[in-house]
Amino acid sequence: MSPVTLLQPGRLVFGSGCALQCAAHLAGLGLKRLLVVTSAPLLGTIAPFVQKLESGGATVTVCSAVNAEPGIRMFEEVLALAESVSPDAVIGIGGGSAMDVAKLVAALVGSPQRIHEVFGINKLAGRDVYLVCLPTTAGTGSEVSPNAILLDERDQLKKGVVSPHLVADAAYVDPLLTVSVPPAVTAATGLDALVHCIEAYANKFAHPLVDIYALEGIRLIGGNLLAAVQDGKNLVARENMALGSLFGGLCLGPVNTAAVHALAYPLGSEFHIAHGVANALLLPHMMRFNLPAALERYANVAVALGAARNGSPATTAEEGLRRVAELTRQCGVPLHMAELGVPAAAIPRMAKAAMTVERLLKNNPRPVTEADAVKIYEAAL
Repeated sequence: MSPVTLLQPGRLVFGSGCALQCAAHLAGLGLKRLLVVTSAPLLGTIAPFVQKLESGGATVTVCSAVNAEPGIRMFEEVLALAESVSPDAVIGIGGGSAMDVAKLVAALVGSPQRIHEVFGINKLAGRDVYLVCLPTTAGTGSEVSPNAILLDERDQLKKGVVSPHLVADAAYVDPLLTVSVPPAVTAATGLDALVHCIEAYANKFAHPLVDIYALEGIRLIGGNLLAAVQDGKNLVARENMALGSLFGGLCLGPVNTAAVHALAYPLGSEFHIAHGVANALLLPHMMRFNLPAALERYANVAVALGAARNGSPATTAEEGLRRVAELTRQCGVPLHMAELGVPAAAIPRMAKAAMTVERLLKNNPRPVTEADAVKIYEAAL
């Protein structure tokens, strides 16, 4: 069995109401100049949290500029603000976009490195600023992952920074912060978390230490996503979704995702389709492509989604594919790219762009060529 490194925050707190504990933690560390990176729609939700920080004696600067999936231009605007503030700590509170920007700002504020120099794996020199992440979606798992994604507007392609320096010093996962998330966002982010878990489990570099998180994440998300979409105030469903998302995030460091994410990036870059929706569109088709290389694994995924293990692994795995597509449909997420305005003419250039995401394609249980990518996009059209 090959070694695997499970990266996680030095302080990881989970539970309803835990967000307010973060203020006392930061005060105890003597951190006084705080930069909060968030999104404008969340300002009301996070107001009690900001007030708690200020009541502890901190000076808090709130940047609510992350109102879309972030690109380099947006990131550099937030970084410029951070340079003027010189924060002792950066706090990312929001979905994956806000947390990804916060992670990169904390790493690059005051650094001679520039963002184009650090795309890729292990290119960050370090991080001197304390970093805290609080997710408001169940979701990306960014609060515990070593990854951050930005759109490079010049190349029209999403690019990743992967580094242990992006793992937060502290993460507070408070399901109460997710209660106000609207159904469409709950569905998209929840399906993204499900894909994290499935791709980590059916992965060329799958590992027993990670399998535990991946399978339990599949079980929790598969059993609670629809309830959370239908009733956002269902706290049991919200708590289970937050935990499932957290487990998916813990898979991203040691194993990461694979070809679903690689093929999803061009859909987001060119057509601005929400990341979770793009993943959900492609997941059943990529699973079918991968079946010959990971049949038993996909049978176990099906069981985690609630299927009975009847007949052969192939029969069980097919039920898993059906359940994935049905859950997507029940959550109101489109099953075809054409429904979102993606034309067939875009498929060749999307396939070409997807082939550049080698850091994820290498994890796929079955090699994916450009011609394979074209066929998968055509099946999803």
